[in-house]
Amino acid sequence: MNNVDIKKITVTGILMAIVVVLQLMGSFIKFGPFSISLVLIPIVVGAALYGPFVGALLGFTFGLVVIISGDAAAFLAVNVIGTFITVLSKGALCGLCSGLVYKGFKGNKTIGTILSAITCPIVNTGIFLICCLIFFMPTITEWANGLGFESVGAYMIFGLVGANFLFELLTNAILSPAIIKIINMANIRD
Repeated sequence: MNNVDIKKITVTGILMAIVVVLQLMGSFIKFGPFSISLVLIPIVVGAALYGPFVGALLGFTFGLVVIISGDAAAFLAVNVIGTFITVLSKGALCGLCSGLVYKGFKGNKTIGTILSAITCPIVNTGIFLICCLIFFMPTITEWANGLGFESVGAYMIFGLVGANFLFELLTNAILSPAIIKIINMANIRD
């Protein structure tokens, strides 16, 4: 095993620990009924540094922590299998897609980083919404009606994901590129 492999394993392990801590801490910060996914930032950083597989691994770790922490309890009560598929796939796919986008723009790291940082919350939220339609639509319809929404679609966009998505998108688009730039500058000096 060479130094590059050891560095990759070490940094990936550190990013996994950050994912766990941020998700557990993030469960206390809520906009609407769900907590904000601050963990998308280390997922993007890992995907940019070491590729789509590491991004997917970090995203999968995020999903596991969501399930273990009880953050998905409302959905687990409705459909256990659907919840596992939703939470694990949205996490893994947001990391994978973020890494693929970064890899596709590797010639221009700035654009690649920004697009990767934007892709991560879009995929995370998009997969969540698709899985809600597949696994939880009757329950979501009840929630929407109970809160006085005339349209289930409006509830899904504005009630379930609206503020969370915007916060995640903005924090990711600002912080992920800054962190990756700092890491890349530090690597140049090594």
